[in-house]
Amino acid sequence: MKNIRLFQPSLGSKELNSIKKVFKKSWIGYGEEVKKFEKEWSKTFKVKHSIAVNSCTAALHLSLLCNDFKKGKKVLVPAITFSATAAAVLYCGLIPVFVDINNNDLNMNVDDLKKKYTKDCVAVMPVHFGGHPCEMDKIMRWANEKDLIVIEDCAETCGGYYKGKKIGTWGHYGCFSFEEKKMMTTGDGGMIITNNSTKAKKIKSLSFHGWDKDPLLRHKQRYLNNTKKIKKNLHWYYEISLLGYKYNMNDLEASIGREQLKKLPFLNNSRIKFLKKYLSNLKKCKNLSPTFPYNLKKSSYWMFSIRSKNRDKLISFLKKNNISTSVHLMPLPLHPLYKKYKSKIPTALRVWKELVTLPLHPHLKEKEINYINTKLRKFSLENN
Repeated sequence: MKNIRLFQPSLGSKELNSIKKVFKKSWIGYGEEVKKFEKEWSKTFKVKHSIAVNSCTAALHLSLLCNDFKKGKKVLVPAITFSATAAAVLYCGLIPVFVDINNNDLNMNVDDLKKKYTKDCVAVMPVHFGGHPCEMDKIMRWANEKDLIVIEDCAETCGGYYKGKKIGTWGHYGCFSFEEKKMMTTGDGGMIITNNSTKAKKIKSLSFHGWDKDPLLRHKQRYLNNTKKIKKNLHWYYEISLLGYKYNMNDLEASIGREQLKKLPFLNNSRIKFLKKYLSNLKKCKNLSPTFPYNLKKSSYWMFSIRSKNRDKLISFLKKNNISTSVHLMPLPLHPLYKKYKSKIPTALRVWKELVTLPLHPHLKEKEINYINTKLRKFSLENN
């Protein structure tokens, strides 16, 4: 058995054809494909506004930045998450407050969230870790009472539901990732969704240098016959009133994203099929258990993660058998950058030492997952 990949994007002829069409137009930057992708995303998620950007990191940053929070205010983030969640807080001159996680699903613990709150807190960033939904009903009810902005980090989920409502549409902002390993991909890329029209306009400007007109709009105005619609017929004219960033998506990425969005149900259902096989096999494995209480109905899980008291031994065993693994993730306060933001996170510090991520992507083969399951049972028997 050759090495089994941990993640793999699902790309094919439709994505290639979409890129070829963009090449023929000779417009590969910010253009019509981005606009169409944003419109299709808004329709899929039933929101007013979608802003395509170059990463979920940019999405998280802009969702915080557009609120103009006073420097030194605090943002509540889970102790275990990808570094971009907390980095976005630092980018804005704010202070991350690390909230402990639930033992059973690694998501933000609501009770600890309430304990960590102070009057200096301005926002909360729940992360749907691995694709398992946070308790958004409880979080939103409490956040609204405290007048906190809620930014959902959906980097590891896309298209799943929580209590009948799409993940990402519960908060004031939802941020998605299209990095190459994620649920769907544009190579790199991200999306912000919101129903706040004022903030959406500001985010759009911030995502392209703070301009009040993007390049596509300026291009279109060049061909307007009615000069009254534009200032003195100066189609090239724009103003900068915000310090913005180069965070926009381009047409090449968007053309891939439009095809990937069509495939999203297939991509999610493929993962569900393999998760069922994994979970069934785990029932036969002593001392191995699923990291999340996987609820597969209308789900969008990015990874398959298990727990083992012999984690490092398991990783070595699987490596010898050509099975890729990883650990998602160390608690952020363990990293040098975040050590000064001390916080009591006993569950996170204990649980992360047991985590192992196993291969999960739409192109896994039946023989590969059967092979992995066989090796898991073997390890379980030998280390019982």
